[in-house]
Amino acid sequence: MSMNYETRDLVAALKAAAEPTRLRILQLLAAGELNVKDLTQILGQSQPRISRHLKLLNEAGLIDRFREGSWVYFYVADGTRGGELVRRILEAADLGDFVLLRDQERAAVVKREREAAAQAFFEAHAADWDRIRALHISEAAVEQAMSEMLGAGPFDLLVDLGTGTGRILELLGERYRQGLGIDLNQSMLAYARSKLAAAGLDKAQVRHGDLYNLSVEDGTASAIVMHQVLHFLSDPQRALREAARVLVAGGRLMIVDFAPHALEELRERFAHERLGFATAQIEDWLEAAGLRPGEVRTLSPPASEATDHLTVSIWTAEKPAEVAHARKTAPAERKLERT
Repeated sequence: MSMNYETRDLVAALKAAAEPTRLRILQLLAAGELNVKDLTQILGQSQPRISRHLKLLNEAGLIDRFREGSWVYFYVADGTRGGELVRRILEAADLGDFVLLRDQERAAVVKREREAAAQAFFEAHAADWDRIRALHISEAAVEQAMSEMLGAGPFDLLVDLGTGTGRILELLGERYRQGLGIDLNQSMLAYARSKLAAAGLDKAQVRHGDLYNLSVEDGTASAIVMHQVLHFLSDPQRALREAARVLVAGGRLMIVDFAPHALEELRERFAHERLGFATAQIEDWLEAAGLRPGEVRTLSPPASEATDHLTVSIWTAEKPAEVAHARKTAPAERKLERT
């Protein structure tokens, strides 16, 4: 890219940011992801006008976007020229201005309303999750084992597949530079987003996505966690192949799920496709996906509860360097695809 082109690009970006409403939008998006509906509520302007401003900011490279179901969310991206420029502009702006302060207050109200809706969903389904948790060893013991087995990191990008409430991203928050949670359930994503925001984990994001077809490039993730996910899937092996695809050479995969059991009620009441997994089966799938199986840990309930409680297994695997070297399509840099 020539210097002249870079200069024109910079001038266009500054012009896009200079318009008062667009500056207000940049301030709001720098604090978190918002959709058009959110911005219309906060700014008190029409949807077409807000959409037009967002289009110009996006074209200038100052913001990015992603789709989650029927909604499109906008944000100021980290690690881009445009994102860095936005942050420098906001550092120079008078953020004590009455209008900007009022925008922040309205944004806080919108986020509280969203969090309340997400909390209502979680509470409505909490009994189901509590019932399942009561069937196996304590969550604290499982999380302690996971923390020990994953490795110290720090991981450039940790991906949590089937993120649910975002608990794993919160648990491992000190182990990664960037975290990405993916889930199909939009209500759960809303809850996860509010929990991560409350925990101050702005380096973690959650996205709507299909575990069989991840919108993440090859060789992108340093670590992947699949916590209590496989038993919901009709084709777990396919999901493992997809996880292997996005791992970097030397990247680590951790799977947490149930050992084989006979509690049919979990299939009938909670939509479990599989009643647990044997280690031999998991390791066969890992090897078929080009991964090297690693440490396995089994967490069993006390002997007095063994007949009606579940055993949790944790499996780890690594992507050998020679697998990545054999791929001709490996990207030159880490990058998440945006839709």
